[in-house]
Amino acid sequence: MAKIHGALAEDARKVTGQALQAAIVDLIDLSLVAKQAHWNVVGRTFRSIHLQLDELVEAARGHTDVLAERAVAIGVNPDGRSGKVAQDTRISQPDPGYLQDDKVIALAVDALSGVVERFREHIGATEEADPVTQDLLIAAAQDLEQQHWMFEAMR
Repeated sequence: MAKIHGALAEDARKVTGQALQAAIVDLIDLSLVAKQAHWNVVGRTFRSIHLQLDELVEAARGHTDVLAERAVAIGVNPDGRSGKVAQDTRISQPDPGYLQDDKVIALAVDALSGVVERFREHIGATEEADPVTQDLLIAAAQDLEQQHWMFEAMR
């Protein structure tokens, strides 16, 4: 079986791989939580939240793919299986059933706050280990921070 090695030294690959895997888990679960809320949000501001959640899902899924492919390019196998995501997620899960619009906004702000904080840690960790990955993490963080702002402005 072929194995991808990439250009990074082993210690840089380890640091970068850990940052990428944690970011991938965050993004996958963020997209799942946002879709769950998207399907179940109710209230006076339903439509705007419903549409904003779709934008969040699109951003999260797009960056998930970019970061997972970066992991493979440096010789690290990303793990986006549902069990792994469920085991490692740090995002609070919504209640089942209908979700009031103000609770969805709070859920999104809380989830995004945590994810952005962790992305900033990953950005710091990859500064010397792999500036290419750091750039990808910065781009994702920029989009996540914009989403955070959008939801926070709805409060």
